Amino acid sequence: MIALFILHIPLMNYLIAIDFLKVSDPILGQLIDQIGACQLNQQELEGDLFFCLCRSILHQQLSTKVAKVIHERFLRLYPHTQFPSAQDVLDTPDEVLRSVGISRPKISYLKDLARHAIEGLPTLEELEVLDDEAIIKILTRVKGVGRWTVQMLLIFRLKRWDVLPVDDLGIRAGIRKLYNLEALPDRKTTECFGQKWKPYCSIAAWYLWRSLEPLPQLV
Repeated sequence: MIALFILHIPLMNYLIAIDFLKVSDPILGQLIDQIGACQLNQQELEGDLFFCLCRSILHQQLSTKVAKVIHERFLRLYPHTQFPSAQDVLDTPDEVLRSVGISRPKISYLKDLARHAIEGLPTLEELEVLDDEAIIKILTRVKGVGRWTVQMLLIFRLKRWDVLPVDDLGIRAGIRKLYNLEALPDRKTTECFGQKWKPYCSIAAWYLWRSLEPLPQLV
């Protein structure tokens, strides 16, 4: 399976991936040249599966800036540990979680995730031998953990390099901007763009996200 052969891509294969994207999609290639080296391999979620999913839940439907602030406040509730455990979260009163800016629906998601973790979620090591769709099927059984949430785990923690989050607003906005579309592309259109990027959709996604930030000027 494609997802299994690029869990941790060697540097040479990484460069091959960039060259492939430039050839298969020259417009994306121009963006790659403007942004420079992809830093996706330097962006890795830390902690166990529970902690990674907590972070992804907190980031749902928020800007990166706002989500980062709330996540930092969340971590400060547990000064005794770098990564709060499932039991730590279950023992935290809802109103304390609300006080750091976490919405009530997300609190219920965090608590349900904590209960699943205590009852027995798979470990990251156990997930590594499964393909992407199998991982999505397992983890989306948890309340509040949807396909997008698992895809963030696949990209940033499990280092799967052929993941395209077609429902991600940033991805769709990046496509609209890069290809001068009149409106945001729908799921089907986004998937069509993704066909040109396989098996390196995760790298293409990183460049699309990065394109929405201030870009360096070419000399």
